Amino acid sequence: MQLGFSFIIPVYNRPDEINELLHSFSKLKTTTDFEVVIIEDGSTQSSETIINTYKNQLNISYYKKNNSGPGDSRNYGMKKALGNYFIILDSDCILPPQYLTEVEKSLEKEFVHCYGGPDAAHDSFTSVQKAINYAMTSLLTTGGIRGNEKGVDTFQPRSFNMGLSKEAFLETNGFGKIHPGEDPDLTIRLWKLGYKTKLFSEAFVYHKRRISWTKFYTQVKKFGLVRPILNTWHPETKKITYWFPSVFIIGFIFSVLLAVTFKFNWLLNLYLLYFLIVFIHALFKTQSVYIAVLSMMAIIIQFTGYGIGFLKSTFVMQFLRKKPKEYFPELFF
Repeated sequence: MQLGFSFIIPVYNRPDEINELLHSFSKLKTTTDFEVVIIEDGSTQSSETIINTYKNQLNISYYKKNNSGPGDSRNYGMKKALGNYFIILDSDCILPPQYLTEVEKSLEKEFVHCYGGPDAAHDSFTSVQKAINYAMTSLLTTGGIRGNEKGVDTFQPRSFNMGLSKEAFLETNGFGKIHPGEDPDLTIRLWKLGYKTKLFSEAFVYHKRRISWTKFYTQVKKFGLVRPILNTWHPETKKITYWFPSVFIIGFIFSVLLAVTFKFNWLLNLYLLYFLIVFIHALFKTQSVYIAVLSMMAIIIQFTGYGIGFLKSTFVMQFLRKKPKEYFPELFF
């Protein structure tokens, strides 16, 4: 099958990010034709002026619509796209020059109807962004929960860097109206229909993520809120590892209380050992003492936000018997 690639990018009030992303498109080292489909999702800060500056360099289709969330905007873009293989990106990504070449090589080696790629920190990112990137991708945190890179049908792609065939899109109707969580929900529905997913480890993007601790906390808390909802929708995908951040934070608080009240330091020492290992690993990965220190802070925020969100959502659904859409309307579009 001859593949035609369409990049699908929703954007909401982020014209500066679109400028960086489109600039990286103009530097792609590929002879393959592709189109870029940008969906303005009800933005009050339009990206149109910036997009127009790239229309002589890139094949861009630009659509405006009322705000309906990133999942629905991606679906809108895929319906408009001309290609038969969609590559979905977040607007806060930057592509390395070899990105599309690596995607093609991986699909030629083993074709899958859905793939996910990893993310990395660009040299231009702030120290906080690099620390957050470490926390979100390291196997010492929650980076390994989605599955391993060698496993087919175990990796859950994320929509900041995700490929989806037109066939798979039509079979599933694309993303649901929950956010975040629309990407693992789509993955699970693909599995149920017999489609495979895989990590293309060489097809990475530079992903900015959140630029402040407050925004990062809000993001990971939403991840925690969503996971029990997905477990209810797809009970066969439940994993004990999803409880890890909640147990980690409760155990840490308990260890501090034991140390202060009863001078029992053994459990707290285990936590200190963990953070020492994280510091050394982050130092090795980032080559910066400062970023390694910030990485430990990022992990604490990540585990706290996710853990609190996970426990709250579990309590609301399992004990209060509330419907997620009624209790957490901010997660649904």
